[in-house]
Amino acid sequence: MTVRLGDIAPDFTAPTTQGEVSFHEWLGDSWGVLFSHPKDFTPVCTTELGYVAKIKPEFDKRNVKVIGLSVDPVESHVRWEGDIEETQGTAVNFPMIGDPDRTVADLYDMIHENASDTLTVRSVFVIGPDKKVKLTLTYPASTGRNFDEILRVIDSLQLTADYKVATPANWKDGEDVIIVPAVSDDDAKELFPAGWNPVKPYLRVTKQPNR
Repeated sequence: MTVRLGDIAPDFTAPTTQGEVSFHEWLGDSWGVLFSHPKDFTPVCTTELGYVAKIKPEFDKRNVKVIGLSVDPVESHVRWEGDIEETQGTAVNFPMIGDPDRTVADLYDMIHENASDTLTVRSVFVIGPDKKVKLTLTYPASTGRNFDEILRVIDSLQLTADYKVATPANWKDGEDVIIVPAVSDDDAKELFPAGWNPVKPYLRVTKQPNR
C-alpha cells in the first residue's frame, strides 16, 4: 500500500513501549509524526531516537505527538532504551511501536524490497488533526534524519493551514511568506492589510500573518 499526501493515514492498533495504541484515537486532535527505524540496537537509529527525545518539548509546544516504529518487538525496544539513554543523555520519552509481524510497516509501505526485504527504511509521516497525511519523507538506512527540518516543515504546515500563504525556500518561522496565487489582489487587501511586496504578479511577499 502506498500512502500519499492527502490520504487518510491508515489506522491500526499495536503494542508500544507505553502500552497498546489505537493510532487515530491516540492522535486525538493533535498533529502526529510517525517514523520508522530499520532495527533496534543499531548506531544511526540510536542517535535519532536520542535526538527526538531531546527535542520532544519542541514537538509538544506545536501540539505534535511523536511515535516510532521498527519490526522488532516491544521487549527489544525496552532493552534498547537503556542504551539510548546511556549514550545520548536523554531517556526515550515517546512510544515505540513493536511491529514484528510487519502489519504497520506494510500499511505504510515502510519496507522497500530493493533496499531490504526485511527492514523498514527511514520513513517519516506527518499527519494533521484531520488524520490526513501532510508530509512523507524516506531516507536510506545509512543516513540519519534531520529532525530540525521536520520541525520547520510542521511550522509551515500549521501556518499555511490557517492562512492563505505559502512558505518560500529555506523559510523559518517568523520570516516573510508568499500570498498564494488563488487570492486576488482585492481579497489580499483585506487578508493582508499590512500590504505586500509585488516582486511579480504571482510572487507577492508579505509578513508572516500571525506575527
